[in-house]
Amino acid sequence: MNVQPSASEPAAAAAVAVPEAVPALDTAGPKDPGPGPGPGPGRGAALVPIVLVVAGGLSVQFGSAVAALLMPKAGALGVVTLRLAAAALILLVVCRPKLRGHSRADWGTVVAFGVAMGGMNTLFYQALDRIPLGIAVTLEVLGPLALSVFASRRLINVVWAGLALVGVVLLGGGGFDRLDPVGAAYALGAGAMWAAYIVFSARTGRRFPQADGLALAMVVAAVLSLPLGIWESGAKLTVPSTLALGAAVAVLSSVLPYTLELMALRRLPASTFAVMMSLEPAIAATAGFLILNQALSTTDALAIALVIGASMGAVRSQTGARKKRKKG
Repeated sequence: MNVQPSASEPAAAAAVAVPEAVPALDTAGPKDPGPGPGPGPGRGAALVPIVLVVAGGLSVQFGSAVAALLMPKAGALGVVTLRLAAAALILLVVCRPKLRGHSRADWGTVVAFGVAMGGMNTLFYQALDRIPLGIAVTLEVLGPLALSVFASRRLINVVWAGLALVGVVLLGGGGFDRLDPVGAAYALGAGAMWAAYIVFSARTGRRFPQADGLALAMVVAAVLSLPLGIWESGAKLTVPSTLALGAAVAVLSSVLPYTLELMALRRLPASTFAVMMSLEPAIAATAGFLILNQALSTTDALAIALVIGASMGAVRSQTGARKKRKKG
């Protein structure tokens, strides 16, 4: 199995409008040589990375839908524990990270990365237990979008943030009591943790080779979630069918999409990847409808479209600004 460098973690997190995290992804694979003599790739070859990105997004969100089905059996905290523990085990076996030769600062970074990862997953699954999947993901992506706006300090991104805010107001229908205010708060908290996850994943990618940092951070997240999962679910976590579904969630939501994203990043510009990943809320809404029968109203669909548009706009405007600086 070809495991991605931990620098590809910002890719999964750059998912929505965080171009600042995307440059680290350029180390995930060979550079695109650009136009040159000789025949270019065929149309079929050009579509391959796009298919990989879409497949990764489908895997993540359908994994979340499977997790929602598992919650009645294991509880939200139990599902988080199963997902993180299974993913950590798989990554440890595949990556075999080295424990020696790291400074205190290295370990501090990987622990912070693990805390952010665990917090993001815990809060998101608490939200998923209370509000529809598509809406939960839409609210969650506001964290990375806010990070993009604050980091860029460009006026146009304030416009994108305003567009996203309109989408959030529409989702709330004037008040989040329609959604379950606790679920909405959990989703927004998950978004804040996602922003922290992006920052520390990029730092971890610079400090640890290959996927070592990702594997170690996943262990930290799993250890932190374990007491909560045992407290809520106890012996339910040892039921064979529950363990099997938990492993499926780990593969669908972590291992498989990260691998697909790495393969895509070897053939796609990072900026194109980030724009495509901005479609995550739409994929989540589709998964929620097909698997969980969570139909969205016209207003909800419009709100999700506004947030997607804001995310894509923020990525594009930041990418344009970087190109201008390079030319200058």
